[in-house]
Amino acid sequence: MSELSINTTQNVKINFIAASVGERLGSYFIDLIIKGSYLLVVGLILFYFFHFERVFDSLDTWSIRAVVFIISFPILVYTITLESIFEGQTFGKKLLKIKVVKIDGYQAGFGDYFIRWFFRLVDFSIMGGMVALISIVTSKKSQRLGDMAAGTAVITLKNKINISHTILEEIGTSYVPTYPLVIKLSDNDMRIIKETFQKAVKKNDHEIIYKLVAKIESVTGIKNQSGDNSDFIKVVLKDYNYYTQNM
Repeated sequence: MSELSINTTQNVKINFIAASVGERLGSYFIDLIIKGSYLLVVGLILFYFFHFERVFDSLDTWSIRAVVFIISFPILVYTITLESIFEGQTFGKKLLKIKVVKIDGYQAGFGDYFIRWFFRLVDFSIMGGMVALISIVTSKKSQRLGDMAAGTAVITLKNKINISHTILEEIGTSYVPTYPLVIKLSDNDMRIIKETFQKAVKKNDHEIIYKLVAKIESVTGIKNQSGDNSDFIKVVLKDYNYYTQNM
């Protein structure tokens, strides 16, 4: 599966996993079943209960086409309507826990959903959907042509990488920072510190943790006040989040 890095409007990088081909196909067929069920119900009501075929016999060709268009209209706008209402999800996407997002970090809007919907004419109508399938499989961000045109991607919400994979740290509203000098470090510095620290903890590598503390102290001028190297790094990470979120 492809990993997507999205920079939010707050300049925070969040990593997501692109929805797999199987998830997207599953969502597509669930929505297809819902559309088919709608047609079946409408057909039964009109032709079985109200014998609408008698009305058809008295209509000209253009009138019949108009009636068919009216009946089919909810199917035509199904995707764009639901994605606009549910912020990137249809019923199929909700069930499979996948969602349309902008790859630039902004919330996708109606214009983005419209572009995706319009390009369905190319993605799904030509070669029985092979254009969309080939595009998703071969593109780096698992995008069909509609996604590329709209600047969107479909992600899975089941495997979203959690906060431990970013520079963010859980801090409460009453949190009191200890080391103001952490602002000398950059987002990239903190990402390296956090990743290195997490790997060292897993391996129980105290030497790496010690060297990491020494490096932080030499770069920032901070002195470890806790006496415990691991606790010191945890406080540094939280302090950085506190100051950068409140700047």
